[in-house]
Amino acid sequence: MTAERPRIVCAGDAALVIELPPRVDVETSGRVVAMAEAVRRQFGSVVRDAVVGYHTLTVYFDPLAIDGRWLEGELTAIAQETVPLPDAAGAAIEVPVCYGGDLGPDLTGVAAQLGCTEAEVIACHTSREYRVFVVGFVPGFAYMGPVDPRLALPRRSTPRTRVPAGSVAIAAGQTGIYPMETPGGWHLLGRTHVRPFDEARAEPVLFRPGDRVTFRAITRDEFEAGRP
Repeated sequence: MTAERPRIVCAGDAALVIELPPRVDVETSGRVVAMAEAVRRQFGSVVRDAVVGYHTLTVYFDPLAIDGRWLEGELTAIAQETVPLPDAAGAAIEVPVCYGGDLGPDLTGVAAQLGCTEAEVIACHTSREYRVFVVGFVPGFAYMGPVDPRLALPRRSTPRTRVPAGSVAIAAGQTGIYPMETPGGWHLLGRTHVRPFDEARAEPVLFRPGDRVTFRAITRDEFEAGRP
């Protein structure tokens, strides 16, 4: 299949954005991640950063050191020549989750909306491998998908003012883990002791765009045993 033609736009005087057709899917994500790797490989520290979006790549540079028009031409060539990375290119990460109860207060409501049991919701959530599309909102929050169509519920009508760190949630066709306590409007299915962001680690952010994530159900005792 021929790659669709990208568009490059300025974002101020120190960044260029490569825009692909606006879709949230595995193939588009694979192409954006591949472009980011190509930019980093070709330019190294010459560019300040290459930030992956759902269907965009934002390349930051020093306008006093790099000619923006020249860089635009180079990025155009990279965008046109790059093909998506294979699904297996990212790291495989398993996340243990204790579902329901006080750790997953929305599980009962989600099951009621879907007309199924809580066990069926858990089985549905743990049955597939998710791709990390982007990381944002707060440090380490990975937007992963796609979820099973049955779990593609809209956000809660009333967001919570406080969502505990480690909460595993779904909304708008995606799933994610809250790295720290923040407000949030996603449906909380459970909680994990895995830390998506830990400034004490050599690499603070656990998930990267292109990573492959699976969730595994654990008991409350296993959850408590795994807490730091």
